[in-house]
Amino acid sequence: MPFIIDGHNLIPKIPGLNLSEIDDEMRLVEMLQEYCRLTRKQVEVFFDNAPPGQPRARNFGNVIARFVRSGQTADQAIRDKLHRLGGEARNWTVVSSDHQVQAAARAARAAVVPAETFSRQMREILDSSPRRSAAADNGLSTEEVDDWMKIFGLDQEE
Repeated sequence: MPFIIDGHNLIPKIPGLNLSEIDDEMRLVEMLQEYCRLTRKQVEVFFDNAPPGQPRARNFGNVIARFVRSGQTADQAIRDKLHRLGGEARNWTVVSSDHQVQAAARAARAAVVPAETFSRQMREILDSSPRRSAAADNGLSTEEVDDWMKIFGLDQEE
């Protein structure tokens, strides 16, 4: 079941992320990419206040980041997405602790997961990843581990 995520609602629920950071959205996207790799899920994450000149949507593999320009909110963009999905919305899970977003998801018959719950579940999966454990043990970032795996010709799923 793919996820629709209210990005700025989720960021403050993740330890180490903060809405005041300049790269908070990209750090969340990176975490979601790893989560999707491990769970084989797909995610569309919505962010408010897209900077001018930035594309409205960027594809990061199984993660699509949607940057909503001023004049609309991510909450409204999520409601619009649910409306466009129609009956297919029941096959999606909406991640948000915003009561209006949750109500719109329930009205569309989508599943709802509070941001706090999703954050906890995502951290458990990421923390249990062998790749993440190896990186933590060696003091390497996930990107450095990826680079070494490529150099040694190891399958990323090993």
